[in-house]
Amino acid sequence: MLKYKILLACVLVAFASYTLFAMSISNQSLLSFGYQMVTSPDTAQVLIDLYIMALLAITWILLDCKKLGKPIWYWALFTLLTLVFVSVGPLLYLILRSNNENDNET
Repeated sequence: MLKYKILLACVLVAFASYTLFAMSISNQSLLSFGYQMVTSPDTAQVLIDLYIMALLAITWILLDCKKLGKPIWYWALFTLLTLVFVSVGPLLYLILRSNNENDNET
């Protein structure tokens, strides 16, 4: 399990670093970028598909949080991250998620 979490952490750091880099050199805001994406049918299709997957991840995180007895604010934090940065929320959730009896496995 530790190797899995290390791999997820590497993916999260690489993706978040690239996202920060891309945002820092961009000449437009995140909102204007999103608007530009939905004005063309081909890029809108990709964006819709991405957010369908994000909603599935948010639903899974909610059900998992309920199963693990986590408070609603815990789920809301990952939901916000998912709605803004899509992959960041689920990746961070999986890294921080406790696996109870499996926590000590490698």
